[in-house]
Amino acid sequence: MARLVRNQKDSILRVLVVEDHASFRKLICSTLKKKWNVEHIFEASDGFEAVKRTEELRPDLILLDIGLPTLSGIQAARHIREFSTKSKILFLTMESSDEAVQEAFRSGANGYVVKSKLATELLTAVDTVLRGEQFLGSGLKPSSLLESVSSSEYENKLGAEA
Repeated sequence: MARLVRNQKDSILRVLVVEDHASFRKLICSTLKKKWNVEHIFEASDGFEAVKRTEELRPDLILLDIGLPTLSGIQAARHIREFSTKSKILFLTMESSDEAVQEAFRSGANGYVVKSKLATELLTAVDTVLRGEQFLGSGLKPSSLLESVSSSEYENKLGAEA
């Protein structure tokens, strides 16, 4: 079982990092390890593997790229939401268009960070989505989040699991 132990609360989390570039995947993992005592973080390199690993592991947190082989991150998130509504999905991507942000949140995202801001926003984004709040990275238009998912639509998606 993947374990991420948060120093503040000593809660154990299961984490899945989905990125097709191995070096970037390792960077994400090492960034998380700098803040938290990480026993193990699971990794996947494509959208199909992300869905499969999520179904097996039921991670608490999924860090997901959009531009993935086999299934895009958006497609993977839609599949993941069908059976794992409690997993928090944080998109980490190069894509910053309003359309991409809207699609990400429509697919069930809890947060969105552009990779160029990873060094300054990743840890804040992770903290925010783990608290149950949505995170939208700097430089992205808040209107794209508001237009993409109404609060009732979002609550309906999350309430389906209860």
